[in-house]
Amino acid sequence: MKRRHLLALGLALPAAARAQAWPDRPVRLVVPFAAGTTTDILGRIAGSAIASGIGQPVVVDNRSGAGGTVGAAAVAQAAPDGTTLLFGTSGTMATNPAIMPGIPYDPLRDFAPIASFCRTSVVLGVRPQLGVATLGEFLALARRRPLSVGSAGTGTTGHLTQALLELRSGVPTTHVPYRDGARAVTDLLNGTLDAMVYHPLGFLPHIQSGAIRPLAVTGAARHFLFPDVPTMAEAGQPGVVVEGWWAIYAPAGTPAPILARLNALTNAALAAPATLAELRRQGLEVMGGTPEALAEQTRTELTAQRQLAQAAKITAD
Repeated sequence: MKRRHLLALGLALPAAARAQAWPDRPVRLVVPFAAGTTTDILGRIAGSAIASGIGQPVVVDNRSGAGGTVGAAAVAQAAPDGTTLLFGTSGTMATNPAIMPGIPYDPLRDFAPIASFCRTSVVLGVRPQLGVATLGEFLALARRRPLSVGSAGTGTTGHLTQALLELRSGVPTTHVPYRDGARAVTDLLNGTLDAMVYHPLGFLPHIQSGAIRPLAVTGAARHFLFPDVPTMAEAGQPGVVVEGWWAIYAPAGTPAPILARLNALTNAALAAPATLAELRRQGLEVMGGTPEALAEQTRTELTAQRQLAQAAKITAD
């Protein structure tokens, strides 16, 4: 017994020592998408906030590829010493594992949750020439003739919304995935598409000008940019709730004291007026919370995405 106790103590000491000394060098925050994307912008906000509290630089490492799985896999395989973190998304942690067979990581097994960062609902918008003003009118028209619904790509929040709306309402529409959301908006404006589901900021100037008519948002509550636009539930489809979100993770096995400190730094940053203002400018809602809350969020989202992918037969391109 004494020998086992001593062995356990010997194994525990290096982790405790690492946690006490952390960070003794720069921290790498892997952003699994290219520079200039929304995820990159948010990751740099998070990185700056963490750096200000640890006395070491936080270097953003853009590891794009395969819908974010390249960067996520790199963090899953990194040493669990608190010097490599992931700025994960709902796509990397829930959607990709649901629609990509053989993905090189397990979002529940291979990561230690730190804190949720922010989220957004998306908007179903139509061209005014379609002649519908409500979600009910849109679905009624879709029952009479085929309607196209564009998105920024397979597995995006726009695609998930189209698929979930079709399943819940029983009304089929034709999903048209684009590799570039801006191109899809252009096709909506020129009449190539009947409708599109997209993030609020991308639609905002066109909604303000009257070029796109918003029918519903996909959050549990109305979006602050569009206070007059109903939620899907308010518009008659209570089961259609889809949100994109971002969160910070470390490799599984990272010492608990490091996770706790990173969680405190993230929550403090999210409470800062400058961070709140910047996220609001991006059309996003602050989240925050405990590692346990993020773990539950990840589990819940992964289950929901797997069920939706199976029911709607969604697979990666």
